[in-house]
Amino acid sequence: MIGKLRLKLILSAWVMLLFSTWISAQKLDSTSKSDPANRVKIAPESVFKMFREAGMQPVNRKLTPAENEKVRNAFALLPPLHQRILKAHLHSISFMDNMPNTALTSPLDSSTGPKMYNITFRASLLNENISEWATWKENSCFTTGADSSYKLRVEGGKMDAIIYVLMHEATHIVDLVTEITPHPDDRNAVVEPTPFTKNIWRKMNLPAEAYMDPLLEQTRFRSGKPISITQAPEVYAKLSQTPFPSLYAMAAWSEDIAELATIYHLTTKMNQPFQIVVTRNNTELTKFEPMKNTLVRQRLAQVAGFYAP
Repeated sequence: MIGKLRLKLILSAWVMLLFSTWISAQKLDSTSKSDPANRVKIAPESVFKMFREAGMQPVNRKLTPAENEKVRNAFALLPPLHQRILKAHLHSISFMDNMPNTALTSPLDSSTGPKMYNITFRASLLNENISEWATWKENSCFTTGADSSYKLRVEGGKMDAIIYVLMHEATHIVDLVTEITPHPDDRNAVVEPTPFTKNIWRKMNLPAEAYMDPLLEQTRFRSGKPISITQAPEVYAKLSQTPFPSLYAMAAWSEDIAELATIYHLTTKMNQPFQIVVTRNNTELTKFEPMKNTLVRQRLAQVAGFYAP
């Protein structure tokens, strides 16, 4: 049980740290020339091995025609830059049952050619909409034992959850290829900032001092542990005083760009809602809407280039 919990926390909060380990289980082939939505393959053996060693029993999922259509739709809704980058750098996508996290982007051994990546998704994601999936994920940041009168929900619309998650993971690949954020080998290294990270981050997983808050540092994607849901109103009040679009965005600068791009894409380009609502006894206590946060909106110029034809 301890092993499962440790793996879940690592994969959810620090998934991009896995990019330092090159995976060579798949050979690059002619699929790199096809429509990225059609590049469905079994996940790299290294991914299966990682989950098995943590006590999981991962199983490849063969998609139904209806599920394949959801995947094709999600790819079609990506920004132009993402579509171009994935066509050149996405080797394959995979779907798996019995994996502990939502998705995992892994680099393949492509030393003789362009950088290539695999994205592995939890297959049950295909049966969820954005509100359902995001509510589950956000609630993982809190424990409810202290007071069951508190409730938290994410209002993210009824579109397929794969649309959100694919956009997030695809942004990781765009980031890795175009270096929106730095990618040092040592996560504790102090490196030259990019325009995206300047004055926002000190290190890849350490925010700038201006945005370090004792309460936010206790939250799951900063500390690895959930906190009481009774603290949720204060947590989102503190978050609204930062340039981060979500708690998950505070995990690392790679997650920051992925969350910013995804929430912007969902709300501004697809006209969907995205707000986190905390209630007590059905009375609203707080509402966090990242795209109404001035500090977040000041960063949107960083994603404008995603939509150039």
